Amino acid sequence: MSDPAEQQPVDEAAELEVAAAQAIEACGGDMLATVKALIVANSLLEQELSEVYAKASRGCLRGRRVKTRVTDAKAGAESTPESRRRD
Repeated sequence: MSDPAEQQPVDEAAELEVAAAQAIEACGGDMLATVKALIVANSLLEQELSEVYAKASRGCLRGRRVKTRVTDAKAGAESTPESRRRD
């Protein structure tokens, strides 16, 4: 068997062209409808990602810059490295 690194490299530009053609075809050739559909799909993916971040534990997210929820009691307080609780 051949090593995966030795296999022919994937032409990403060609894959992008095929994906774009498939999206346009799925929308009946209407470019505006294609753009709208891609915007909606992107929005749904962003929403799903934010839900995953909300469900993930703080330990899994350590070191990542993720927006945190601010409670009403802390709404006026400024968050500084010194004021953050360390786990």
